[in-house]
Amino acid sequence: MRVSDKLILIDKIGRALQAKFRYDEIDVFLAEYQIKPPSGDIGTNSKWVYSKSALKGADTSTLLKMADELGVEVLPSQYMAAAPPRNWVGTTNFRLFISHISKDKDKATRLKDCLAPFAISGFVAHEDVLPTLEWQTEIERALYSMDAFIAIHTEGFSASFWTQQEVGFAVGRATKIISFKMGEDPTGFISKHQALARRRRTAEEIAQEINTILSGDDRTAAQLLQAKKAKGLLPTLDDTFSDDIPF
Repeated sequence: MRVSDKLILIDKIGRALQAKFRYDEIDVFLAEYQIKPPSGDIGTNSKWVYSKSALKGADTSTLLKMADELGVEVLPSQYMAAAPPRNWVGTTNFRLFISHISKDKDKATRLKDCLAPFAISGFVAHEDVLPTLEWQTEIERALYSMDAFIAIHTEGFSASFWTQQEVGFAVGRATKIISFKMGEDPTGFISKHQALARRRRTAEEIAQEINTILSGDDRTAAQLLQAKKAKGLLPTLDDTFSDDIPF
C-alpha cells in the first residue's frame, strides 16, 4: 500500500474510533490488535489525534482488519495494493509490471529473468497468473501494487485492448513508465516520452539499462536501492544468462 493511501486509511480509522469510543475503550480496542497507546504528550486533547498517533506504526493487514470491524470504507486501491499478486507476496524486490501482448510473452519472460539479479521482480501476466486464480483480479493487484511499469512495444501492442488499459492505469497512477521499443512506436499519452530502443542489444544489456533508468529516477531510486540492500546486492552486477530465445 502506498504511504498516502495508508495515511488516508489511518485517518478514517481514527475518526471511527473517536466517534465510537471513550479513551479507555480505544485503549482496549487497540490492545486487541496488539497496538500500544501513544506514549508521551501528543499535544492535544483529541481522540482522533490520539488514535492516529497509536496507529502510525501499524502494519497494513492490521489496519484492514480494523477497518472491516469498524465499518470503515476501504478504497479499491488500498485493498489491492495491500494484497499483491501471488508472485509478489512477501517479496522485498522492486516490483515492475511488464506489459506485453500474448504472442510475445517469451520476450517478457526473458526480460523478467534478466532483471531478477538487480532485485527487480517482474510481473508477466501470462506466466505469473495461475490457472486457478482469477485472471483480471491478479492483473489489477499487480497494477495497484507495482513500483514501476514497462511496456514492450512489439508489433500489435497498440491494438491490444488489454495493454492499452494497463498503460492507462499506469498513467493514471502517475507511475514511472518505461516504453521499450521492439518494432512499434509508443502511442497515446506515453508517446511524448523518449522510448528505450533495443538497437540489437541483448536482454541482459536492456535489463542493465532499465536498472540504470530506475536507479536514476526520483520516483523509483529509493525503492530500488532498498530492494538491493535487502538482497545484499552491489550497485552494479555482471550476471550472465543463456537460453535459446533470440532476445
